[in-house]
Amino acid sequence: MSEWKEYKLGEIAEIIPGFAFKSKEFGKIGELVIKIKDINPPYIILSAMERVDTSSYPKDKLGKYKLAKGDFVVAMTGATIGKVGKLKTDVLAYINQRVAKIKAKNCVCNDFIYYSISTEQFQAFIRNNIDSNTAQENISAISIGKFPILLPPLPEQKAIAAILSSLDDKIDLLHRQNSTLEKMAETLFRQWFIEEAKEREKTKIGLVLETVLGGTPSTKKPEYWDGTIPWINSGEVNNFRILKPTKFITELGLAESNTKLLPIGTTVLAITGATLGQISLLEISTCANQSVVGIIPNETYPKEYVFLWIKYMIDEIILNETGGAQPHINKNDVNETEILVPCNDDLEFIESKIKPLFKKISINSFQINTLIELRDSLLPKLMSGEITVNQG
Repeated sequence: MSEWKEYKLGEIAEIIPGFAFKSKEFGKIGELVIKIKDINPPYIILSAMERVDTSSYPKDKLGKYKLAKGDFVVAMTGATIGKVGKLKTDVLAYINQRVAKIKAKNCVCNDFIYYSISTEQFQAFIRNNIDSNTAQENISAISIGKFPILLPPLPEQKAIAAILSSLDDKIDLLHRQNSTLEKMAETLFRQWFIEEAKEREKTKIGLVLETVLGGTPSTKKPEYWDGTIPWINSGEVNNFRILKPTKFITELGLAESNTKLLPIGTTVLAITGATLGQISLLEISTCANQSVVGIIPNETYPKEYVFLWIKYMIDEIILNETGGAQPHINKNDVNETEILVPCNDDLEFIESKIKPLFKKISINSFQINTLIELRDSLLPKLMSGEITVNQG
């Protein structure tokens, strides 16, 4: 630890704010451009990234704004200010304005800096240095450059980064496995129930499945909160699977509010606001708030079937959307949605072909959670020198 020295981020890395591409230049043709919305820690998400045709720009004009696999950025403004994301894919991309690329200088490990600013200390630093004198909160490259970093000798930097990168690689692999497994399940489902569909009876979801609208115990009553009963808000429905709660409520909070305890295997659907139409599956038993509807499976309608059916029907369900500033659907819209009545052959197909995929997804999801908790507990200790590493 005696060889560790403190530096300012700007002393050991370049901080390069992105290029101000004009809004009219964005389209479906050209090179990928990373905007603030594409930063979803710990990665940059490519799925909704926009493009700009850069052929009219001089080749040297955009060079410093180019991002390659392994590079990382930080958001400089907006609700996601301070969020850090790494590019995990080998693609050509440029950074837009209000996104800053951070690149280590010579004799400094780039990944060590990435993990140094992936800490809660960095987030606290950003919050304390935001320029609030503008219409939208932002932070400058100069301010970001003042963040203090403890830097060990280069071999130790690389050893620390290698440990954390190994955990991230395992997490990323499991995420990709889960994505593949779910696509396989969706393909099997569509082939069996949609494309090669036999004549089946149809009914309404509300007639054969229990649907539950969540609720929130009064936040003015502390006796309702910090208990032992899991409770989620609608933001959790953005997660691929739900494995942990947002908060905990008490028995009294459950008894004296509209919220209900939803069992493991419940399909949850966000019904309002920015998360409208998001779907997830409970891997834990939990309550939910009033912006979530739970669809509880049963023996005739297994959890795998309910989840995949809701995913298949979601576009039709949200056609019932009402409201202006805050669009929403309601529980009755779910209840009135048609569902095929599965026969014995269908149930056998689900049991033999689809259920094993869901079981593997569940196992992977809990393993991801364990690895994330391990990484997050190691990160501050490694970056501060509290835990030393063997460099051999």
